[in-house]
Amino acid sequence: MELRRLGRTDLDVSLVCLGTMTWGRQNTLEDGLAQMDYALDRGIFFWDTAEMYPIAPTAETYGRTEEIIGEWFASRGGRDRIVLATKAVGPGDRFRHVRDGYPKFNRTHLIQAVDDSLRRLKTDYIDLYQLHWPERNVNTFGKLGYRPSADEPEWTPLEEVLSVLADIVQSGKIRHIGVSNETPWGVMKFLQLADQGIGPRLVSIQNPYSLLNRTFEVGLAEIAHREKVGLLAYAPIAAGALSGKYLDGQRPAGARMTVFPDNKRYFTPQGEEAVRRYVSLARDHGLDPAQMAHAFVLSRPFLTSSIVGATTLEQLKTAIDSLSITLSADVLEEIEKIHHQFTYPCP
Repeated sequence: MELRRLGRTDLDVSLVCLGTMTWGRQNTLEDGLAQMDYALDRGIFFWDTAEMYPIAPTAETYGRTEEIIGEWFASRGGRDRIVLATKAVGPGDRFRHVRDGYPKFNRTHLIQAVDDSLRRLKTDYIDLYQLHWPERNVNTFGKLGYRPSADEPEWTPLEEVLSVLADIVQSGKIRHIGVSNETPWGVMKFLQLADQGIGPRLVSIQNPYSLLNRTFEVGLAEIAHREKVGLLAYAPIAAGALSGKYLDGQRPAGARMTVFPDNKRYFTPQGEEAVRRYVSLARDHGLDPAQMAHAFVLSRPFLTSSIVGATTLEQLKTAIDSLSITLSADVLEEIEKIHHQFTYPCP
């Protein structure tokens, strides 16, 4: 397993990160334990979760994924073998069941969020603590362009956020911090404040990145390279779309988009045509389409780790086996041609 350095820390992580967001809804406790066993056996010791998981989030299942990971630690031991990442919920109407109903990144909420995650995870420290999405109005979750909002709700100043996180780091409950679904402005502002001595420095940014969404390359890729704030890529095969299994309206039994059809992010008309082209390219070169998509993400120089989630052990094996694939110059050239025609079909 190739290792990559996490930011400017002395901590190495596996190039593939185990994603966990299906555990507790699509996957049982036993499924989650089996996936963790298998991943660790394959050299994947970097695991990512979030307090809001599993997806799709509900009040009834809130925190269940962290609890499943906690059960693994309780039954298997070996907490020191794992680099563990989790995330704090940001604001949103879907999260009235979290804290006082209006999750924020102020002192009261972050301290409670960390303590609750530690309890569920059955551990006394978190290696990487991330803000799941910004409090402020930003162009994420399918929005390509930024539009200012005249009625933007008040959001916690980033100076305050970093100050709180600094105190939690000092307490030993978390070791490093990162962001998720962030913008170039947000990342650079956090780094500027850290350089001024206000709080810890970011070590990572967890954003979407796949053949269907390469928006990270505009602005953020240079930051990742120059500032050593590497990408933790989520949805590297676009929620399974790049496997080709959803083409032409197919909805396989038990598949994520079959179970949760409201997720339309990777099912635009342009996106479907792009998938068709990528799937055809993979098959023309004797490649599994999902593995080609994974291998492309793994080849990016600004990547720290690619987060792979699976509902079956076979899917997890397919994703991990992508590590052995090196895409030829011809394949990479054809990928760029498709990207030129379908540049950001699913931001």
